[in-house]
Amino acid sequence: MCVCVCVCVCVTEIEERNFEQRCAIKFCVKLGETGIETFNKMKQAYGEHALSRLQVFKRYKAYSEGRESIKDEPCSGRPTSKTENNMEKVRAFVWSDRRLTVRMITCELNLNHTTVHQILTQELAMRKLCARIVPKNLTIEQKENRKDVCLHLLERIQSDRNFLKNGITGDETWIFEYEPETKRQNKE
Repeated sequence: MCVCVCVCVCVTEIEERNFEQRCAIKFCVKLGETGIETFNKMKQAYGEHALSRLQVFKRYKAYSEGRESIKDEPCSGRPTSKTENNMEKVRAFVWSDRRLTVRMITCELNLNHTTVHQILTQELAMRKLCARIVPKNLTIEQKENRKDVCLHLLERIQSDRNFLKNGITGDETWIFEYEPETKRQNKE
């Protein structure tokens, strides 16, 4: 609670300080001072809390070209297309053909490349593996299945003490059956 109050106070102090500096820049423009003179006075008056050189020159130019408003224009922020509807579209599209690339999905669904990549990696927890997009973590069903198999093996070991002597060990191998569509996929 205390941290939130402190952050809110700091943000409003910064906003007030920036408003004050915008007033000072407009005042310097009305006095006919140059952009460099204005910037130097801002550095002298506000020290390390002064607006950056770029911000001072941008404001100076706007006020010298006739801008009257000192208030910041409202920022709409970045539009996002990472909605539930789009996430569901991407999920359904990927499960229909898991050999798709991010570029193919963006073209087909008419979404931003970054948005599709974020949906796949962050929201759906998927990653690219051997030309397929697969889940990073096991699903609940897969975890339950592993648990059941392990419990079954424990029961077999307890009932038949020679069970482990009859086993053949080997190295694990993954074999995927798919038709490669590009030369790179063919090399894999």
